Amino acid sequence: MTGSAQNPVAANGSDRHRDFVLANTCAAALPSLPSIRLRQADEAHELWHRTERELETSGLPPPFWAFAWVGGLGLARFVLDEPRFVRGKRVLDFATGSGLVAIAAAQAGAAEVTACDTDPFALAAAKLNAAGNGVEVALDGTDRIGRPVDADTLLAGDVFYDAGFAARLVPWFDALARAGSEVLVGDPGRAYLPRGAVERLAELRVPASAALEDAEAKTVTIWRWRGS
Repeated sequence: MTGSAQNPVAANGSDRHRDFVLANTCAAALPSLPSIRLRQADEAHELWHRTERELETSGLPPPFWAFAWVGGLGLARFVLDEPRFVRGKRVLDFATGSGLVAIAAAQAGAAEVTACDTDPFALAAAKLNAAGNGVEVALDGTDRIGRPVDADTLLAGDVFYDAGFAARLVPWFDALARAGSEVLVGDPGRAYLPRGAVERLAELRVPASAALEDAEAKTVTIWRWRGS
């Protein structure tokens, strides 16, 4: 779910990152999305510390790549239920995390799918998960915010969780919508989604991890970006 410059190793998921993902996650089918198997960790806090030890640094973002967050679950479900939004189109899954939404777009018939994330662990996880589901997904490790995209549709699951990040996203999403790209957001009620800039398409009830969300299920709204 992190979205911020590219180097060839990061963009392809280095062996180090791949090995770390493999050592700290297990693949299993998602109960709410039986067509998708995803590598997930058992516990977020300890994995966060293991990631910092692996990189010998501190202050890293949470391991968004190791879990199926509810905004992404809802957006993936929507894409599979309503494939017309991606079928035959070039799709960019922004802040892909585990690659869940990118995989759903590929399964729903997108012509091209790119999973974008600045976290090299996320790119490694997305690559492993795409391969595990038998779909082809390109990887992009650049910070795409503020730049044009070569895509018909941008998918963004659960990205309005931070005020600073949201402040960067809003003008970018505005510009993409003006340029003709469709921007679809899956959001479970995060505080920083500008509701005056979006149009409601659907609501879905999806299972949640109590450890991550303090709830066993949450309602995810699928929004189409209209502009602020």
